[in-house]
Amino acid sequence: MFWGRPRVWGHLKGVPAKQTSAPPVDFRDQAGVYVLYDDNFRLVYVGQAGGGNDFLFDRLKQHKKDALADRWTRFSWFGIRWVRANGKLALGAAQRFIKSGNILNHIEALLISAAEPPHNRQGGRFGDDVEQYLQYRDEEALGPDTASMVKELWDKSKHLPGKQEKTALHK
Repeated sequence: MFWGRPRVWGHLKGVPAKQTSAPPVDFRDQAGVYVLYDDNFRLVYVGQAGGGNDFLFDRLKQHKKDALADRWTRFSWFGIRWVRANGKLALGAAQRFIKSGNILNHIEALLISAAEPPHNRQGGRFGDDVEQYLQYRDEEALGPDTASMVKELWDKSKHLPGKQEKTALHK
């Protein structure tokens, strides 16, 4: 997730869980339900996006400035707009007419996924028509991750004067 900066829009990109090498999809305009968690993965807030003027990215960004700002560090979301073949979000929900049993399975799966109750041993039953996406880390917008930076520093330290003997001892 990239919150943006002056004159540069942010984004909320994801890749299919079953095909993580696929081009990322921007879910900033997703409609659905989202859940905010604290550092301990404790659920602190549940909200919805896309019913009015604000879609998912806008609602999350609002919560970075409102009374919840210091209370959450992680989030999950469950969207109703499907990804078209061109990688863009469809304008509406995935299906107009869904059987009651499927709706109940989806609601149950959402609640189990969001709350992770300790006595629900089975996961939620989303079914085959639901596709999971994982968050995509955009290094161009965010810079390298911590592991990459540590490796780069380590590699550079090998070439510092007087460090040759020390690094050789650690091999």
